[in-house]
Amino acid sequence: MPAITTIGLTKHYRTSALPFVRPAPPIRALEALDIDVREGEIFGFLGPNGSGKTTTIRLLLGYIHPTAGAGRVLGLDIVRDSVAIRRQTGYLPGGIALYDSLTGERLLDYLASLSGRPPIRRAELCDRFELPLRTLRRRVRDYSRGMRQKIGIIQALQHDPALAILDEPSEGLDPLMQRAFYEVLGTLRSEGRTIFFSSHVLSEVERVCDRVAIVRQGHLVAVEEIAGLLARRKRNVDVRLHGTPPRLEGVPGVSGIQITDGRLTCRVEGDMRPFLAAIAAAPIVDLTIEPAHLEDAFLEFYGGTGA
Repeated sequence: MPAITTIGLTKHYRTSALPFVRPAPPIRALEALDIDVREGEIFGFLGPNGSGKTTTIRLLLGYIHPTAGAGRVLGLDIVRDSVAIRRQTGYLPGGIALYDSLTGERLLDYLASLSGRPPIRRAELCDRFELPLRTLRRRVRDYSRGMRQKIGIIQALQHDPALAILDEPSEGLDPLMQRAFYEVLGTLRSEGRTIFFSSHVLSEVERVCDRVAIVRQGHLVAVEEIAGLLARRKRNVDVRLHGTPPRLEGVPGVSGIQITDGRLTCRVEGDMRPFLAAIAAAPIVDLTIEPAHLEDAFLEFYGGTGA
């Protein structure tokens, strides 16, 4: 059974209108989303602001109801069983707001009580995120942005949920804490937990996720394995030569060939072996192959036509 399944999940928001004025068309926040998130994977959900990421999360947790379509989380219906879903998942909202008058410890206790499950991972998480007891006994109003974000992550994971839904989880974390966060995600995956990871930070999605869905203006553009997505990327190649350049016309995957003053540049897509075979005998002085990045794939999807 998938951890998350959606079929035709759609959400339109009605816009307010004055009496006797023709109503404005609805805002189409999400259109016919079909995804399956497997148990035990880290699933990236990518898109810029306004693409439908947060709307999707709110639908999955039952905070809002769909206009059309259906979804199941941990086998439970997102409309009928929303309270049960929220009790069995961990959730970090984007731009989390906390009770400033409470101490960090009291806040974590209160949020754990809402789940109805003991915070069995809290000590481990506080240790990884360097939040000692003396810090947790300070009021939240005195916390920095990074400390607030760490509290947000801990409250989402402290009761060891089978599924964690995290919206922009690394916002405000310094590089050291980002690394600690990625290690926590790796631990959870190794233990069979599922992570639904919404982000616009492409580098971290590439680093931690198994698969990624890309949404654009409320439409699903692609669902891909990270490895497969990167394998199709066009790599930028820069070759410096001392002598006659190799002939690359017609070599599979090679495009954009330019030769100027002993320098050859091109782009190589997919399997690199035909290109490497074609340049094997060339008088190469220097060779630079820029690695493929998820950002290139993302920009290609968003630069194309369609929804």
